[in-house]
Amino acid sequence: QVQLVESGGGLVQAGGSLRLSCAASGRTFSTYTLGWFRRPPGKEREFVAAITGSGTVKYYAESVQGRFTISRDNAKKALYLQMNSLKPEDTAVYYCAAASSSIRTMIDNTYDYWGQGTQVTVSS
Repeated sequence: QVQLVESGGGLVQAGGSLRLSCAASGRTFSTYTLGWFRRPPGKEREFVAAITGSGTVKYYAESVQGRFTISRDNAKKALYLQMNSLKPEDTAVYYCAAASSSIRTMIDNTYDYWGQGTQVTVSS
């Protein structure tokens, strides 16, 4: 079992930055692929970024490539998402997720565990 709790969301102006954190519980944290997803207002949940257990392989959605950076600290059982150059279209509830599989990391039903989400609002 893995429990995930996100934090760090808030209101920021366009062009600003935020750093999301996800604290995890569970003894086998380092074996899980971790991901960030988001649900914009009125839209379906979408993939943002993912990182493998060792942290050596990272995946990004095209819409955030070059602006967002995913990282993890296995010793602290933590996942992060550094978001720079934020745009109003980044407004969404952001979720962290954990998957025992390292394939199909951009697909939400690959993930076994989910956090409750944290709201990010970017004003224009």
